[in-house]
Amino acid sequence: MHAVRALSWIELKLFLRDPLTVVFALALPPLVLYVLAEVFGNAPDPAVFGGAGPTDYYVPAYIGLVVVSLGIIGLPVHLAAYRERGVLRRFQAVRLPVRALLASQFAVLVAGVAAGSALLMALAKVSYHVSWPYSWPGVGLSAALGVVAFAAIGVLLGAVMPTPRAAQGLGILLWFGMMMLCGAGPPPEVLSTAMNRIGQILPLRHLIVALQDPWLGKGVNWAELAALTSMIVVAGGLAALALRRRR
Repeated sequence: MHAVRALSWIELKLFLRDPLTVVFALALPPLVLYVLAEVFGNAPDPAVFGGAGPTDYYVPAYIGLVVVSLGIIGLPVHLAAYRERGVLRRFQAVRLPVRALLASQFAVLVAGVAAGSALLMALAKVSYHVSWPYSWPGVGLSAALGVVAFAAIGVLLGAVMPTPRAAQGLGILLWFGMMMLCGAGPPPEVLSTAMNRIGQILPLRHLIVALQDPWLGKGVNWAELAALTSMIVVAGGLAALALRRRR
């Protein structure tokens, strides 16, 4: 635990020194939310956004986007850099388990998601008077599973990508692609059938719906929580295998 605490503090400082990850996790979601709120307002329309107010719809979606920013951009880049520079081998040499590094990365991920989500909700509440969640426990459960799921995906990407730049490039490409297709950009109702089908199989769509349903009073979506759990099992298992082979 002492090693995890020390590593977490170091990783947190490294995260704050990485402007790209900070922008994608803390600055870009509120900025895009402001743009979309000015475009769509917050008056409910039965034809789009599932009948919810557009800004109420987007706030939980952008909490999901904060999770994705840290999970597929921040975490894979750091892990790929450590693997490329032989840091994982050095940990083994001093008998510091790799799981301590992963635990510290996860701690920074949780702290970043908490900070980014709090900032996003505070700005949305002050600027647009969005509604608070109908079910805080439901939103909390969905967010927790989403963080673990995208942490597993991030570790997998960091373990298989050849260089930090490759991991960063793929992460940014996935970020923008999922934002546009999974409900955090254009409303799903205006997308073509083909785009909707692609969006429905991408990981972010499951997290967004899992967050939105308890937020908007539709109850906990157990099917989406099951999908997130499946992502944890599959991505976590593949990540463990990849790390063993590439250390």
